[in-house]
Amino acid sequence: MLWAAGQSSKSDADKSTDEKKGGGDGIDTEHIFGFSMGSDIGAKGELELESEQVAGFGRRTGSYFAYSGLQLLNYTVTDNFRIAPGFIINSNRIRDVQGFDDVTQTGIGGVAVELRYKLIDREKAPFGLTLHLQPTWNRLDEATGLRVEQYSNELLALFDKEIIKDRLWGAINIGYGMAWSRFKDAGEWVHDSDFSFQAAASYQVFNGLLLGTEARYVRAYDGLGLDRFKGDALYLGPTFSTHLAANVGLSGTVNVRVAGKGRGTEDGLELANFERVQAMLRLNVLF
Repeated sequence: MLWAAGQSSKSDADKSTDEKKGGGDGIDTEHIFGFSMGSDIGAKGELELESEQVAGFGRRTGSYFAYSGLQLLNYTVTDNFRIAPGFIINSNRIRDVQGFDDVTQTGIGGVAVELRYKLIDREKAPFGLTLHLQPTWNRLDEATGLRVEQYSNELLALFDKEIIKDRLWGAINIGYGMAWSRFKDAGEWVHDSDFSFQAAASYQVFNGLLLGTEARYVRAYDGLGLDRFKGDALYLGPTFSTHLAANVGLSGTVNVRVAGKGRGTEDGLELANFERVQAMLRLNVLF
């Protein structure tokens, strides 16, 4: 959601509008932390277009690029519940990467529905907590670019807190994901799951610009129940969030992988399950 930083010179009406967009501090925390997310979901009746572009670069060998664009229409049904249907655009350019087919493709990748329920309001409690659920159907595999029949589900617990009034906010995300996949011309279903932990902080440098940093740790597994460890990754990176107009927000991050090993690997980064660099740019338009 968009955020608006309050100023002492604002009228009471303007301040009221800001508080509807975010918390009483005038900041909507949802998209000020990069990949990590805050607990705010917007005010009842709010309608917003969200376009999130994510790109992954680099494997151990060859040339690797994978892009996934998620386009959502967010509607806040009540003060505690939001629904957001959307679709996904995928693009891949893969050449001479060990374990991957050479692929060059761009197309509609699938559809998704994002559901969010705010359990704890950060303005009425020491912290905020929102549950995020996103079931997805894909026809193109995000990592490989291959044709696939894929059903996935992502569950996140989004915690956040205002640490310094009107200046500094922090967030912690804990996630569990699962996927059922059957690739074209393959008869068997493949089951995967992952666990993630993310921590981020964002500081308001001046009215209209927040800068911060985040750390993301992800573990990948074979099996739907975190059964057999495949690999892990630790990413670090800077974040930003700003306003392009009164109703248009822009945020993003670049995360670089700094640690992680895979099953059976001894030296260096494990790059079969994770990219070297992950970048995200998100545009939000409030109607």
